[in-house]
Amino acid sequence: MSTSTPKTYGAVSRFNHWITAIVMIGMIAFGLYLDGAELPREAKGQLMGLHKSIGFTFLFFALWRVGMRVAQGFPPALGNMPNWQETAAKAMHWALLAAILIMPISGMLMSLYGNHAINVFGLFTIPGQGKIEAISGPAHLIHGLGGKVLIALIILHVAAALKHHIIDKDATLARMTGRAPKDLAA
Repeated sequence: MSTSTPKTYGAVSRFNHWITAIVMIGMIAFGLYLDGAELPREAKGQLMGLHKSIGFTFLFFALWRVGMRVAQGFPPALGNMPNWQETAAKAMHWALLAAILIMPISGMLMSLYGNHAINVFGLFTIPGQGKIEAISGPAHLIHGLGGKVLIALIILHVAAALKHHIIDKDATLARMTGRAPKDLAA
């Protein structure tokens, strides 16, 4: 099924979800590696350039992803979830959507206003905008804390999906993998 219905996610929604998951988890791991690795300055700089290129490029996908989700809304919860769980799930989804915009934007602001250019895969360069601590400082804080918050959100998101699948035995996880039972199809 290619379009989302009240009980299933369409192919585009599933594609958006899994590409976002792969890129965001990969970028978090990459960022943590860059933060903790004791690499020669030149090697670290090249890897940081790749991190920036991916983040800049991903921002366009993230804008499309968030726009699609806002336009489509979220399918209703499956099963008999208590109101607090449904509210928590909505808050989680909105927080994840916000994070996929906040992380690349804060990274770009941190870099550009720390007077560091962003060379996008050697195709073009966005020049550094001078050292403006009032922008780069908060952006650095947001990017660093945002990564840690995003790790927590992802862990909670995966745990909730597994809870639905293993404990509740509903089709919440199955509909995002494209394997929702036929009796759920609208």
